[in-house]
Amino acid sequence: MGFNHLVQQLDLVGWVVFITLVVMSLMSWYWIIINFLKNTRLRGRGDKVTATFWETPNAQDAIRFMEEQPKSEPFSKIALDAAQAAAHHQRHDGSRLAESLNRSEFVDRALRQAVTRESMRLESGLTVLATVGSTAPFVGLLGTVWGIYRALIKIGASGDASISAVAGPVGEALIMTAIGLFVAIPAVLAYNFFVRLNRVTNNQFDTFAHDLHDFFATGSRVGEVAAKR
Repeated sequence: MGFNHLVQQLDLVGWVVFITLVVMSLMSWYWIIINFLKNTRLRGRGDKVTATFWETPNAQDAIRFMEEQPKSEPFSKIALDAAQAAAHHQRHDGSRLAESLNRSEFVDRALRQAVTRESMRLESGLTVLATVGSTAPFVGLLGTVWGIYRALIKIGASGDASISAVAGPVGEALIMTAIGLFVAIPAVLAYNFFVRLNRVTNNQFDTFAHDLHDFFATGSRVGEVAAKR
């Protein structure tokens, strides 16, 4: 009696449950690895990118530096959206656009959209992790219930109700619950971990966006704005 014997005795329902758990595990580990690499890369480059932007004396050079960053770098994309919004508003100075929205409001709207977009990208895969973490134990429990049901049917048909006849099949069925927990626990831990990381990163997005707004709305760099305050 054991896992190998359990797999050999699986029927259609058992195989569906088992394959479902395997797929859920693969999906959760895929997103765990992807999000781990993404957050590692973001933390490694984010502070450097923002520091270089503010330390570059010339605004055009700072924007050019942001354009040279990888397309997956969120801080550079937020800065470029703000720069493009400011340039677009300046090109249409005196038009109906400039009359309906001043420069500060136009840049602020672009920054809000950029921060929201990048925040949503940070959350990719978290829905899968949350779903796996909440449903995998129940999927495993379904396999256990079905396995115990089949074991009891066989025991009843054989007429042997001894402990040795009952313990083996029921113990095998409980393996499905263990598999469900094995799938769910890493997903739950990873979900909580990445939610915490994303909260910190979103705060960094907001701080950077506020500084960018001051810069493109007033023309003063972050250090100068802080000194005026």
